[in-house]
Amino acid sequence: MSFIKSVRLKKIAKDLNLKIVAGFEGESRQVHVEMLSRPGVEFAGFLDFFDPQRILLIGSKEAHFLMLLDENTQKKRVEAVLKLLPPAVIFSVNVEIPQYFIDLGNKYGVPLYHSDERTTPINSKLYAYLRSALAPRETLHGTLLDIYGMGTLIIGKSGVGKSETALELIKRNHILVADDRVDVYEAAPGIIIGQAPKILERYIEIRGIGIVDVVQMLGAGAFRENKKIRLVIELEPWDKNRTYDRLGIETENYVIFGTNIPKITIPVLPGRNNATLVESAAMNQKLKYLGYNAAETLIQNVAKKAANKGMDEDDDE
Repeated sequence: MSFIKSVRLKKIAKDLNLKIVAGFEGESRQVHVEMLSRPGVEFAGFLDFFDPQRILLIGSKEAHFLMLLDENTQKKRVEAVLKLLPPAVIFSVNVEIPQYFIDLGNKYGVPLYHSDERTTPINSKLYAYLRSALAPRETLHGTLLDIYGMGTLIIGKSGVGKSETALELIKRNHILVADDRVDVYEAAPGIIIGQAPKILERYIEIRGIGIVDVVQMLGAGAFRENKKIRLVIELEPWDKNRTYDRLGIETENYVIFGTNIPKITIPVLPGRNNATLVESAAMNQKLKYLGYNAAETLIQNVAKKAANKGMDEDDDE
């Protein structure tokens, strides 16, 4: 299941330490787009391509351009923009907000915020924040852990032992990100981030025991809010009719938002320690990312041994 998020202006202001100075009644508005607008040509009177869904960011350049106009023209140009009801206007730290701007913000209910940062830093921070908050989400059934720094998503049918395996891994000082429901989004092309819904953060469900709060049980270090997914492990009941990869040469992929993520299938059998297997798979995959592939190294060594043996046999002749 996938869904698109929105974020309330009041939350943006709180998270980015923005101070509201006008348009208080509009703080409950939702922002739906990540792109920002620097209203230069708009203040010059050109509104043909103005997008009223974007937050406006006004820095020293835009402010100084307005000051070149007479006050009456300033008011007309600003009112022409604000009457289109953009979500909000944010001023950088070095910009003094004119009184007419405050009056128009109150008139149209458009929140005006003052930042304590300069234009470029607040622009970068705000864009990154909105991209993360508004990225399309997809919900996956599984458990996400940070194992040796590897975001490892464990999937499988209900009852196969995902949460039990996760709890054992957490007891080994690995870190829980999400259990049962994992919300994923693409932070940047090829970078898939997973996190738990707010209401499920810190909790893990164990059949026969119930809900466990890993932070209360094992400490604050047992949980983190999000993690880039770099490996998917599927736990499945052993199928005697299936041939499982024994060397690790074959590469499976799990696709999320068009990004291929390495996938390993681990058959579950009584007596097998699933936590140890998942832990080993994560470390082995990390070594692959670092440039070492044990299976390929073994095959190369065997090939060299066979070649050297053939040369020795030729020498005997």
